[in-house]
Amino acid sequence: MPISAVDLFCGIGGLTKGLELSGIDVIAGIDIDPSCKYIYEKNNEAHFINEDLTSIKSVDIEELFPEGHLKVLVGCAPCQPFSKYTCRYRKDGDIDEKWGLLYSFIRLINEVRPDIVSMENVPNISKEKVFIDFVEALEIQGYKVHWEIVYCPKYGVPQKRKRLVLLASLHGIIELIPPLYEESSYPTVRQAIGDLPEISDGEEDENDSLHRAAKLSELNRNRIKQSTPGSTWRDWDEELKLKCHKKSSGETYPSVYGRMEWDEPAPTITTQFYGFGNGRFGHPEQNRALSLREGAILQSFPTDYIFVAKGDRIRKRDAARQIGNAVPVELGRAIGSSIQHHYKECIEEVRKR
Repeated sequence: MPISAVDLFCGIGGLTKGLELSGIDVIAGIDIDPSCKYIYEKNNEAHFINEDLTSIKSVDIEELFPEGHLKVLVGCAPCQPFSKYTCRYRKDGDIDEKWGLLYSFIRLINEVRPDIVSMENVPNISKEKVFIDFVEALEIQGYKVHWEIVYCPKYGVPQKRKRLVLLASLHGIIELIPPLYEESSYPTVRQAIGDLPEISDGEEDENDSLHRAAKLSELNRNRIKQSTPGSTWRDWDEELKLKCHKKSSGETYPSVYGRMEWDEPAPTITTQFYGFGNGRFGHPEQNRALSLREGAILQSFPTDYIFVAKGDRIRKRDAARQIGNAVPVELGRAIGSSIQHHYKECIEEVRKR
């Protein structure tokens, strides 16, 4: 029986590309952001549907699946409401409207009844009622549910990213495949982006418009020159330090204005990775922040993933948001391989009977 998937909250296709690389046929991706359409369809075999998941009808999704195929429904709802930062500053009782997207997800699961479900999000979501409700609803519908916090370098993603991965099946116990890498062999920044052409801040590679770095102010240029891989702003000359860092309240935030280390996985790639002051996003050697292409590669997108039509202008902020919000491709591949492995086990069990 062929396996077909529909990707909810698909964005520019990180999860879709990973599933495709694992051998799963993705029929369509659904997202409310129309700016993702070109990138999604240019790099994947799936069709992009620009719809709001809170109002889409289950019959519209059911009709996407070919008859006789194993149905897989996957998705990564926007994770900002569940991030450590948001939860830290959220007042008790505050509810983000995006939380409802997970309830829309479970509504569609209940109505479509896919064979297998996968959901990916930030680890902090596991502490929220909406996640507990999500798992409970799956179990009530007869799904066997497994979830865990995944350290992404174990599955080939060259960044120190942690994500919650949930898998659920109507056909028995399903789990994520064992890690593919040990600590001694985690993919590194050097392996990922070490061969890219050298560029300066504010410059663009003539052969790749995505390999472009934000321009630095003279002050930040001096700061990055005093930064060494793995160090912090505490090592700068006093006149280069920010006023907020000289206060006692700012001394505990060393993980900004830093350089990455060549032979370690990168820090978590956020939607602000193109800014030197937004995290440890300084290039290990060159005096600039990460380029957009480097951020995409560290999210494990293929090096030839196309982000803009020929002749069109890249909008740096939009591209960074799309890249930072994506499911890392290699994590998506691991999810797809887990689904494939589970299905083969199910088939073998049926044959034994």
